[in-house]
Amino acid sequence: MAVRAVRGATQIDADEREQLLEATAELVEAVLSRNGLVPDDLISVVLTATPDIKCEFPAYAARMAGLADVPLLSATEIDVAGAMPRVIRLLAHVETDLTRAEIKHAYLRGAAALRTDLPH
Repeated sequence: MAVRAVRGATQIDADEREQLLEATAELVEAVLSRNGLVPDDLISVVLTATPDIKCEFPAYAARMAGLADVPLLSATEIDVAGAMPRVIRLLAHVETDLTRAEIKHAYLRGAAALRTDLPH
């Protein structure tokens, strides 16, 4: 078993709590399902939000999505001029038998444009 990192991101249309809760839950589910993971496989998850998101903590949304006992952290993404707005990013550290090449990252909604090199 190895420790691997899994990345993902999603974009919401507006800084609205329900959108953040829904999009974050969708992102967590995509990261887990694409990699055959369950919450017990997660070591920790860091979630960031662009500075224009203030409606809720992404970590709270992940907790509500079923990551009840996983260490979570929310942070603000750096404010880069011209960066895509309203983006929630995820970095999960996991225990898995998958190789680095087998890990499937999840870029959803408008955030898919951030990683056009990955299959969506």
